[in-house]
Amino acid sequence: MKLDCKPARRVVRVASVVSLPLVVAILAGCGDKEGAPVATQTAAKVNKQEVTVHQVSHLVSQQRGLKPEQAEAASKQALERLVDQHLAIQRAEELKLDRDPRVLQALDAARRDVLERFYLERVAEAAPRPSAEEVRQYFESKPNLFSRRKVYSLQEIAIQVAPDRIELLGKKLQGSRNIGEFVESLKRDGIKFGVTQAVRPAEQIPLAAIDQLARMSDGEAYLEPTPTGASVTVVVASRLEPAELKQAEPVIEQFLHNERKRKVIEDDRRSLRAAASIQYMGKFAQDASSRPAVASTGAAVPATAAASAGMTSADILKGMGIK
Repeated sequence: MKLDCKPARRVVRVASVVSLPLVVAILAGCGDKEGAPVATQTAAKVNKQEVTVHQVSHLVSQQRGLKPEQAEAASKQALERLVDQHLAIQRAEELKLDRDPRVLQALDAARRDVLERFYLERVAEAAPRPSAEEVRQYFESKPNLFSRRKVYSLQEIAIQVAPDRIELLGKKLQGSRNIGEFVESLKRDGIKFGVTQAVRPAEQIPLAAIDQLARMSDGEAYLEPTPTGASVTVVVASRLEPAELKQAEPVIEQFLHNERKRKVIEDDRRSLRAAASIQYMGKFAQDASSRPAVASTGAAVPATAAASAGMTSADILKGMGIK
């Protein structure tokens, strides 16, 4: 028995994003052997309902960092997950859960989230990538993050204290001869605290704190307010491990690009609000002058456009090759 290979070529273009083994199985449909698999866009049937290759492909594509040798196993796992999902959905429909007001609200919310996310990703595409000169200028403007980069051994003390006692706490820290004396004063005053040890390179420290930390000598400490009280950071030791421009270029470029995406999205929000007619009703009605120009919306910025307060260790280790 011979099979027509034309449909197989059309399917191969779709299935190639799923996994090489699946492509091989589809291509096998053009063989002359009896019982050879037939090319199809259906991966399985669950009580006569199809699970498609497109669905498998989409689910596999959600797995970041998937290696080529893991593709076959990932495709099989994705298919089994979809089979279970279809069975649950079929049973839910039999129970008429798809008509439950809570389900309808959740489906509507999911639809809005997906549309917003894809729209914002489309908006973020307008953000230009930084030039080589802009990358170089950023590198030179942040010496404590790159050319004078340090790795710090830190002692961090998380203190639970009322906001009106933070100033007094700072004076006690300044008046202590060493951090041990300060900790003893916390114990005497019955103040709750916890101590942790950490080794952090400069890129794992918020950008706003890097310059301050770089000026400190070993043994010095600083205090800053937190939502639950205050945090004291002690520089136990530090060592110089500079990064060169060539190492830093990829991560700086991505960081600046993300910043531009965030800015483009913020500008678009303001533009949309300025052009729209928005009227708050009932208990949400209030003086317009007290309402922020752009309200925060939970799932506002897609992951690809989100800008962090500092560069993450994963970015640096991957982009700069520093261990």
